[in-house]
Amino acid sequence: MLIPVILSGGAGTRLWPVSRQAYPKPFMQMADGQSLLKKTLLRAMAVAGGEVLTVTSRDHYFITRDEFRGTIDEAHMRFILEPCGRNTAPALAMAALDIARRHGDRAKLLVLPADHLIRDLTAFQDAVAAASELADAGLLVTFGIVPTRAETGFGYIRAGAPVNARARQVIAFVEKPDASTAERYVQSGEYSWNSGMFCFAAGDLIAEMEMACPDLIALARAALPAAGAPLELPKDAFAALPDISIDYAVMEKSQRVAVVPVSFDWNDIGSWKAISELDVGDEAGNRVEGPAVLVDSRNCFVQSRGRLVAAVGVEDLVIVDTGDAVLVSSRDKSQSVKRVVDELKLRRHEAANVHATVHRPWGSYTVLEDADDCKVKRLVVRPGQVLSLQKHHRRSEHWTVVFGTAHVRIGDNEFSLERNQSVYIPVNTLHRLENQTDADLCLIEVQCGDYFGEDDIVRYEDRYGRV
Repeated sequence: MLIPVILSGGAGTRLWPVSRQAYPKPFMQMADGQSLLKKTLLRAMAVAGGEVLTVTSRDHYFITRDEFRGTIDEAHMRFILEPCGRNTAPALAMAALDIARRHGDRAKLLVLPADHLIRDLTAFQDAVAAASELADAGLLVTFGIVPTRAETGFGYIRAGAPVNARARQVIAFVEKPDASTAERYVQSGEYSWNSGMFCFAAGDLIAEMEMACPDLIALARAALPAAGAPLELPKDAFAALPDISIDYAVMEKSQRVAVVPVSFDWNDIGSWKAISELDVGDEAGNRVEGPAVLVDSRNCFVQSRGRLVAAVGVEDLVIVDTGDAVLVSSRDKSQSVKRVVDELKLRRHEAANVHATVHRPWGSYTVLEDADDCKVKRLVVRPGQVLSLQKHHRRSEHWTVVFGTAHVRIGDNEFSLERNQSVYIPVNTLHRLENQTDADLCLIEVQCGDYFGEDDIVRYEDRYGRV
């Protein structure tokens, strides 16, 4: 049995302003409208027809589940929810323990980061088949990307003697090199890029962890809940695990690691420069997604999700407009975008973490205006979803239905609102909004008061465990 394990985490700060803490890189939509996460799921389903296990954060569970719906049967979705980030070794320890408990030690994990892009599905399937055969023989298998350039942004794998016609022994995992070292690696023919994808039997990984990092696997066993769907990890127990990658914790120490070199079009989408190079561009080398006008400009990448962007007489720029933030960067400096996020965090600016549109378990809201004396939001509540029973100490609210039917509780009264109908919620009044229909509900919420922070929500009942 081969079970894809999708690792979906991280902040993707080099891809700000599209990737943010609350809506990170795996959820980024590519030019075809599919997110990186959705593409990873489709790849997983192409090589294994049953269960797909996703390790993600508690905060991203509902978004991920909604992203998967309509693509994979809910009975085949399984989630492990991390209460905090602890790198790939703890994540894979939990996944291996869970899979071994339910399917036995010989069940195999196919580890797929959620933020990779691979277009050649046939070559990917062929590589997975080769890795799966090696995992059956007890090897821990990694996938090495045959380098096409002397890249300094990736780690490398040094290969040794052949294991079979498709794989070689791993001599060493090496860190991101400088330019001259990277050139030497490529020229030698012994090195491949470290893709971060793996294949191994659950029992084999656990056994290697017991030798290489016994404390980690012991703590992971202690943190594994007896049951759950999704499987929510206890915060204190999981936080006790070391923050360490699977490379450092296991792969670099193991004597039974093999690498399958592959030549498919792999990209880990690590920067806006990488995004800009996905397509050929026009005759001037410009690549445009969304409304834009470029005049006397060359080799620019422009992405806009709504507003018109105009660029005149510029070269080698990345311009990204998300409506609430604009990034302008030289393409060669796009790796430094994370420094913008660092600065925003120092200033405690919301744009470091959230978009104008914020996703919630029940749907989403978009901030239309945020002033000192009022805040205006557009809410979309998905079918069958309900907001928490709550009240606010420092603001009143007005709800006006744009489309759909809202079932509303205000104090002890419950009633329905149709399109164009409104209701007023006074300060310190219990209220709840629910969509009992099978179609989306949209309404405009106007808040009036002296403070509009999310911490002025006092929850009394909540379907999503947020009380």
